[in-house]
Amino acid sequence: MNYAETPCAKPVSSLGISSRNTDTRIQAADPELPQERPLTVDDTNEVLLKPQLESIASSSEICNALKDESLRKLICAIDDASDPDSELEKAMGVEAFCIFTDKIQLIFNTPLSSRLKGSVDRESK
Repeated sequence: MNYAETPCAKPVSSLGISSRNTDTRIQAADPELPQERPLTVDDTNEVLLKPQLESIASSSEICNALKDESLRKLICAIDDASDPDSELEKAMGVEAFCIFTDKIQLIFNTPLSSRLKGSVDRESK
C-alpha cells in the first residue's frame, strides 16, 4: 500500500460539505470566527512586507507579550471594531499596549506611540 493512497482524513466531499463556499458556511455557523472585511490602506508605506512580519513573529519579546490574555483581548477588540482607528487611539491609553506596540515598532526604529502622540499634538494646534 502506498502512503499517498491512504488519506489521513476523510475527503471533504465524503463529509457532506461541498468544497465551494466552505469557509463562508463555517464562519456563518460559528459566530466566534472573525468576519473577513476588506483591508484598505491610504499609504502603502504602512503595509508590512513578509520579512518584516517574520521579524515580528520571531521576536521572543513579542511572543512573550502575547501571552498576556488582556493584551490579546485588546488587540482582538481593535481588529473587530467597526472603527478600528478609534479603538486603536483608546488602546494607546493602556500602558501594556503602548509597550507592546513600541516593541513592534522598535524592530523598524519607529515607535508607534510617538507617531500617534505627534499626530494628536498636530491636530490640537
